[in-house]
Amino acid sequence: MTTDQRTHTNPPAPYVEPAPYGYLYLGFRADPPRRVPFVLRSSRRREVLRRCQDLARQLKAMDQVISARVYRAVAIQPSSTSPRFDVIVLIETAAPDAIAAVEAAPACQQFGADFVMAARNIRRMGDIDASPSGTFLFNHFTADDADRALRYFDSVAGWFSHDAKVDDIALLGPLEAGPYVFVNQVRLPGTLAAFVSHLLHPNFRRSVSHKMHANRVGFASIICKPL
Repeated sequence: MTTDQRTHTNPPAPYVEPAPYGYLYLGFRADPPRRVPFVLRSSRRREVLRRCQDLARQLKAMDQVISARVYRAVAIQPSSTSPRFDVIVLIETAAPDAIAAVEAAPACQQFGADFVMAARNIRRMGDIDASPSGTFLFNHFTADDADRALRYFDSVAGWFSHDAKVDDIALLGPLEAGPYVFVNQVRLPGTLAAFVSHLLHPNFRRSVSHKMHANRVGFASIICKPL
């Protein structure tokens, strides 16, 4: 049975105006782990990362491209809904209507990604800090009803800023229907171990995880480092 109760235990999310840019989210299954969450070194993945970095540099020369960043996964949440991307490229365009021109560019066509999602920013907390020393979380959300999933995301998002001290969040909503109702990019505020300790706390299960599962909203996380 699906409930329609919202959590009142979380403070309101400190949202700011969504960014006006467009996004191309590319996922690659270069050599993902099969049974363990941690992503080990791989010559096959290194080659994919090198190719992606080269193509990203070419895209940055386009007027319509604000940024093109390549990420390598360090851990993938074991989940039946996990996309198992061990390489991710996020391209930021000047506006959503610039996505088509960027996607048609020869460099973009050469990526050969396993998954491509054109998106816009639908929720934002702060500005994503792209420092190469950072650790990033990409959360892939699934649901039968995208509007309901967004409503419940809003009801739990305050936990991340208040309890986990996260202040850089960008929720990317697809421009066309696909397997994910949205993908959330988060820059972790400290170490990965510190963030995981928050996720293991009973308050996370009570205030976030149980609420999402009760309303049939699934999520699968990939933790990455930018190159």
